[in-house]
Amino acid sequence: MASQGGAHATGRDAVETRLADAESRLRRHQAAVEAGVDPAAVVEAINAVQAERAAARAELQHLPKAAVIEAAEAYARLDSMDDVARALNSRTPERITQVYRDLGVQLHYDNKKEAVLVTGSPRVSNVCVRGASCTLTTQLKLHS
Repeated sequence: MASQGGAHATGRDAVETRLADAESRLRRHQAAVEAGVDPAAVVEAINAVQAERAAARAELQHLPKAAVIEAAEAYARLDSMDDVARALNSRTPERITQVYRDLGVQLHYDNKKEAVLVTGSPRVSNVCVRGASCTLTTQLKLHS
């Protein structure tokens, strides 16, 4: 679904940015050596950047892939939950809290971005949707 990928995507984006930055710095150091800078003067910097690059690559390999589901599967998951709409419309805090628990809803406020990151990880035991789980993410930007 269009709003998916969030927490994982955000984490992936940060790691990809660190990787790109490390590769850019490594290219600059290598260009400096090619331009005549003494390699001994930049060997520690090159080693540090190579370590950062290796760490970022390893982190990317271990990040879970964002799952994308079709709209029909999302609706099937929601339909399999006991009366979600009725519980949300009941305005009973206990029922609403239970729906949020069932959906695995988490809210994270980013003060710098003035945004709320909303993630949900519904687990459904409906055989039609393979009993899988999927993280749904959206970001709400707050404006003054």
